Amino acid sequence: MEKYKCSSVGIVGSGIQGVCTGLQLIKKGIPVTIFDKHDPLSENFKPASYGNAGHFSPYAVLKFNRPDILKDVPKMLFSSYGPLAIKWNYIFKLVPWLTNYIKNCNSRSMLHTAKYMNQICRSADQSYEEIFKEIDTTNLVDKKGIIYVWSNKNLKSRKLEIKVRNDLGINQKILSQKEILDLEPNLKPIFDGGILYENCMFARDPHAILKKIFRLFLNKGGKFIQDNIISLKQTDENKAILNSEKERYSFEKIVVAAGAYSKKLTDQLGENIPLDTERGYHVHFKGMNKLISRPVICLDRGFGLSPMNQGLRAVGTVELGGLKNPPSKKRIDYIVKSAREFLPQLKEHHDEWLGFRPSLPDFLPILGPSLKNKNIIYAFGHDHLGWTLGAVTGKIICGIVAEEKTNLDLSAYSSKRFN
Repeated sequence: MEKYKCSSVGIVGSGIQGVCTGLQLIKKGIPVTIFDKHDPLSENFKPASYGNAGHFSPYAVLKFNRPDILKDVPKMLFSSYGPLAIKWNYIFKLVPWLTNYIKNCNSRSMLHTAKYMNQICRSADQSYEEIFKEIDTTNLVDKKGIIYVWSNKNLKSRKLEIKVRNDLGINQKILSQKEILDLEPNLKPIFDGGILYENCMFARDPHAILKKIFRLFLNKGGKFIQDNIISLKQTDENKAILNSEKERYSFEKIVVAAGAYSKKLTDQLGENIPLDTERGYHVHFKGMNKLISRPVICLDRGFGLSPMNQGLRAVGTVELGGLKNPPSKKRIDYIVKSAREFLPQLKEHHDEWLGFRPSLPDFLPILGPSLKNKNIIYAFGHDHLGWTLGAVTGKIICGIVAEEKTNLDLSAYSSKRFN
């Protein structure tokens, strides 16, 4: 019997999830068209892959649905100098997300999230390595590991993280302050200890990598149409429609991989998915990228330093405020001040940037078909791990589209959990 092959796929979103999914489908001989209102190759387009911290973080299975974090949320929200902030004009729109978050903020949900994040994270690097064999990543990918540092004031939380990761078989190396300074001597010793994920990769320019993967997709026969998709619908068993303001496109299957913008499409399908956005910021200190040789993240302050090709990137914080609020100067000031505390040598900063992390209140992505439309498939909600999970998401969604069997338990990623 001939193996099933989908006749055509339309993908909404040209970020790392959409592009990696398109690449995997093209490799199977399935015709694919990616849609986005922005051209991924444009120099003026600065999406999430442009501004993220560049980490490949397969160890990052513990998320924010933890009892030890919940008790600190009010204090952080009302602090002008902290890792968490909220746009108060957005608070009423956040109610569905916050309600679900509180329901999921307990030990059982924390371990559930960690288990199912680990299930996909453990294949994340290998999935990228397969793609990297086909593109030139010279001066784009380093393998020097990633360091997290902390003070002893939150040591109970750090011990919890270490235990959960140990239980899941994740490699981690505990470091003293001296051992960290031996690796990164320019850091000011305002921390007490830390941890090294010594086998982890790091992208010195994640946007450049995305562009190379996108070009590979095009070279293998994939198509791209720059158009703003405003609606979608499954019209019969083997036909689904995408509509822009001027055009109508027909495919057998559609993949929604529009990141934080996915909700405007899923709402049309009658699903109550509490997707919202965690707003993240970055700045660059140009010419300062050699002060550290690998990313350094301060867990107490929710920010990190990454030596990028564009300069030393200070990145991080979580701001709850939706897609339309303007950037917050206080968030930028917080990142700049934190960076200078760790590296007093830093001078003027440049390139203030705001990006959107598509976040679900249980911090698991949605991977799989729509509840009522089996030919419309979701691939969004990756939170802080959008970059890390791009390649493995592409493989998973490709398998779903092609109706292949899998050894993974995909039930935890279904949108059914919110409906």
